[in-house]
Amino acid sequence: MTLQATRLPLSGRFDTALAEFIDRQDPAWPDGAPRGALDSLRRFVLAGGKRLRPTFCYWGWRGGGGEDCPEVIRAAAALELFHAFALIHDDIIDGSDRRRGQPSMHRLFATLHDRHAWRGDSLAFGRNTALLCGDLCAAWAEQMFHECGLPPRQIHQGYAAFALMRTEVIAGQYLDLVSGVGDGSVASALTVIRMKAARYTVTRPLQIGACLAGAPHALYAAFTEFGDPLGDAFQLRDDVLGVFGDPAVTGKSTLDDLREGKMTVMMALARDAADRAQAARLAELFGNPSLDPDGAEELRSIIKATGALDRIEQMIRVRAEAGLTALAAAPLPPFVTEALTGLAKAAVDRAL
Repeated sequence: MTLQATRLPLSGRFDTALAEFIDRQDPAWPDGAPRGALDSLRRFVLAGGKRLRPTFCYWGWRGGGGEDCPEVIRAAAALELFHAFALIHDDIIDGSDRRRGQPSMHRLFATLHDRHAWRGDSLAFGRNTALLCGDLCAAWAEQMFHECGLPPRQIHQGYAAFALMRTEVIAGQYLDLVSGVGDGSVASALTVIRMKAARYTVTRPLQIGACLAGAPHALYAAFTEFGDPLGDAFQLRDDVLGVFGDPAVTGKSTLDDLREGKMTVMMALARDAADRAQAARLAELFGNPSLDPDGAEELRSIIKATGALDRIEQMIRVRAEAGLTALAAAPLPPFVTEALTGLAKAAVDRAL
């Protein structure tokens, strides 16, 4: 990594590391295999995103006593490849057509199929190709992590938390599917966000960084106390934006979650608090694949009228405050506490 690269903000350094890694895969791409998947993945990975997970990993490393270096930038950036895997597969499962303001990966390949008038089902082609792209991102994440350049002993220390994160995300995704056909309770929805999103956004990246640095177990535990409630607050905010956000800012449609019938904490709260008339309309509109903007606006009105939106905002505040209280007590250098405080506030008080 060049001296100029080290002067970039963290997100720029992660992007540089990701571009360098993906470009190194180019010569290994088999002769005769179409390059559409490789080129599309490069664009997808580098097309945006908040780079929260690598950033939390970096500050976990610094909190554990690690110095700034290119090796940890590469190790942390590997989490963004894992995130790409999760996003691509999640969009397939949810049937989401857009991601980061662009067509989702499965939709991109379905459109490519249609454009070339290839044989067969374009939607099946899009899904299957996107699945392979997601699988490749998962493999690349592991490769990039192990090739980051840190000593093998340190990589081995961090990999235990990396493997745990990976298992939790996949188990959380499965739990999300089960929850969608099960009771749809608030408790179930909270468990889903903790496993599927919250821990892999904040807690595990922090712990991966700390483990790479060889930090004591006390810091690992402190990052759980800070990261779990903050990650919950982050995902609760994400669910609110999925229904009430501005698609031009978030890059995702505000119809997807409602059409899918995604049983978020907010929707579980609305269902529990609805009167008979509201419950009837929720049953008719929520999860209707043909839901139009007028129907979505009616659902938003019901969510507000039941008090579900206000309760979610309160839950976000309580969890964010709990995380910040734990952070203040964590055994960290002041400059790390300051950086993580800023990250926490940005993760919760956001419009995208």
